[in-house]
Amino acid sequence: MGFLNFIACKCLPIFIACLAIFIGVFVRWLFSHECPECVLFKTVIPVVSKGQLPETLFGPFNPPHTPVVPDDMKPEDRPSNEMFLTLPDGDQMPANGLGMCCRASAYDGETVYRSVLHYLLMGGRHIDTAHMYLNHEACGRAINEAISRGIPRAEIFVTTKIPNSFFGFDSAKKLVPRYLKELGLDYIDLLLLHHPKPPFPPVTKTAPECVQNNFTDSECRIATWTSLSKNAYDTKLVKNLGVSNFNKGQMQELQSLGLAPIAANQFQYNPFAPSWRHDVFDFCQKNNIAVTAWASLAGTMMETSKILNVDVLKGIAEKYNKRVASILLRWPLQLGASVIPGSGNPKHMRENLGVYDFELSEEDMNTLNAIRDSPRANDFSFEPELADD
Repeated sequence: MGFLNFIACKCLPIFIACLAIFIGVFVRWLFSHECPECVLFKTVIPVVSKGQLPETLFGPFNPPHTPVVPDDMKPEDRPSNEMFLTLPDGDQMPANGLGMCCRASAYDGETVYRSVLHYLLMGGRHIDTAHMYLNHEACGRAINEAISRGIPRAEIFVTTKIPNSFFGFDSAKKLVPRYLKELGLDYIDLLLLHHPKPPFPPVTKTAPECVQNNFTDSECRIATWTSLSKNAYDTKLVKNLGVSNFNKGQMQELQSLGLAPIAANQFQYNPFAPSWRHDVFDFCQKNNIAVTAWASLAGTMMETSKILNVDVLKGIAEKYNKRVASILLRWPLQLGASVIPGSGNPKHMRENLGVYDFELSEEDMNTLNAIRDSPRANDFSFEPELADD
């Protein structure tokens, strides 16, 4: 008892004081960066997902999580029966991409480089990144290496996104040349507004330009879209503009401007997505807005592990001799959406590209479609509905 009292009276206060100091230093360090939420993602996700010391604090992963790409590896054929989504200006977006977010292998420069290069040489052609992921340069290095090995730039579809911290007319105008330089490209195929509102308050810095002008979230989005339409889309530095995580009202707001068309909306979409997301999907389909589904395998890592063990999904997977993950990727493809599964594992990349080699029957599609109206709907979603301003 005496020992426990000693711990409680002497050691615990010291521990709490040290923890408070650490948190204070960490917060100060975090907000010393231009995009605190970007650095927070890059710092926390490797630790949480893989127990990996983050590159932001400890330098490059040693060893990288993705195997080296052999110097003599040549481009393979693109997948047979590959699917595409036609964007408003006629561009063809490959329906199966590599997402460069939200896993440890997306937050280390060499690992990112190897992942993207493996994927492109295997026949994949759609790379989805973002300012928030802080991996533009590594993605660009891999893309340019793939080009040097014989893949035409015109075949590679590159998507990136502007975070809320950089919204505003002048800010958005300056960002596009910066992104082109970081990626080492002459143009970006698709540029998205990453979120309609700051997604992680109080970590997300409100865009300075919007603060200075006392803009609402709506006015800030409009200023950004206007700038991108006139300074990037019209000049062909960006071939297509789109949004991410927007609801119907927020898309209608941009449509009413009569500027660049909304080419795509990227949002969480799977059979277990909340009903309001199905409504957003239907709106996009009716308005010629391509849908890119993130979290096709559900939301968080815990949710994904649960969804892969749902009996109805396991039964369908056994029927086609496929992984449950492949069934969940094939479902949105057949509905007319694109998918961006993320992986640093070349074996999994190949399996994900293999979703073109089978087709779900009408019966199985109906079974998956029916989940949205079942008691299981929303079981795996962490995302609340975004309200209008």
